[in-house]
Amino acid sequence: MNPDSVTQARSRELIGGTRVRLALRRRLAPVMLAGVVAALLAACGSSSSGAGGRASGSGASGGSGGSSSKVLIGYENNGADPSMVSLGMGDFKKELGSGASTQLFDSGPVALGALASGSLQFMCGIGLPPVLSALAKGVPLAVVWNQERYTNDAGIVVKANSGITSLAGLKGKTVAIVTGSEASFELPTLLHNAGVPLSSVHQLNMSPPAMRSAWLTGQISAAIVWDPVFDYLSSHGGRVLATDAGLPPTATSYNICVANKNYLSSHRQAAAEFAKAMQDGVAYWKSDPSAALAVMEKEAGIDAATAKTELAGYQIYDLSDQTTSQVLGATAAAGSSSTAESLLNNWKELYSQGFLTSKPPTSAAQYVDSAGDEAAVSGSGS
Repeated sequence: MNPDSVTQARSRELIGGTRVRLALRRRLAPVMLAGVVAALLAACGSSSSGAGGRASGSGASGGSGGSSSKVLIGYENNGADPSMVSLGMGDFKKELGSGASTQLFDSGPVALGALASGSLQFMCGIGLPPVLSALAKGVPLAVVWNQERYTNDAGIVVKANSGITSLAGLKGKTVAIVTGSEASFELPTLLHNAGVPLSSVHQLNMSPPAMRSAWLTGQISAAIVWDPVFDYLSSHGGRVLATDAGLPPTATSYNICVANKNYLSSHRQAAAEFAKAMQDGVAYWKSDPSAALAVMEKEAGIDAATAKTELAGYQIYDLSDQTTSQVLGATAAAGSSSTAESLLNNWKELYSQGFLTSKPPTSAAQYVDSAGDEAAVSGSGS
């Protein structure tokens, strides 16, 4: 089976559209992105695709915060996530002012190209692999908000009748994987923690939609994948061997927001206002989960059951978490934060396997900027 032949149209047919496409983008393999990002950098051009974000609620007509300066916040459809509440409730206009607008991107490479050119200031709902690919190509990016950590929404699942009952049982077996994606970091980490050599496991490159099809036809009996295919396999004759919850915060998968570093250097107040807008969504979700869930369902185009399953598989971070060492860390110690360490560890592993060709730096401190979060916490960004 050739996974490259599975098109997005086939993805929609197999699993139902939005959730498949966004899952593929969030954790997309760097090898798929590198050439596109390089071309975009060379051309220094950008264009967005998809529809703009909707604003409603208290922030729909602007607000008391922010200014009229133009700032564009890009996002990928992140499903059940508090950022979708920030979008749906108009929190970006409320905090950043009438010049703020949002844009849905259907393509990670296009969004990264827009960030590289400076036409896009912030981008949310993106995973580490595409960001690493862009950083390796010299795109001036910094992580400014960590949305959530994957816990039970991704992992290794095997057929319950396969006879495999532990990670040790994968020795000599074939595991379906999207090679070069976040899974190419997670698999060796999970195996190492269990004392299983990566070389003892055969990896079969396959897209998530193709995994679902191959699972149904009995062509595969083990896979490392993420939601929604992870949930499908585990509920259709599968046994979960391990999830991302078993990975340390310094070596795990995150959904993050990044910003253009050149923009950040001269717009510190906007960075703080952006953090406040993100926090508004988290705070609303915590204070009124049912109402927030309804907003997520509408913005993401998913049903309540899917939204609840996704939320249960995340560890979601709020503003007070951002400046702790377990998330972005304080500015002075950003390099030792869990986000920076995970960024660096992912880079090292993907480089060692040949998915990234640029040697990893000694520290990822330069790629994490929590100054806006610190200002938002202290109130100095008002």
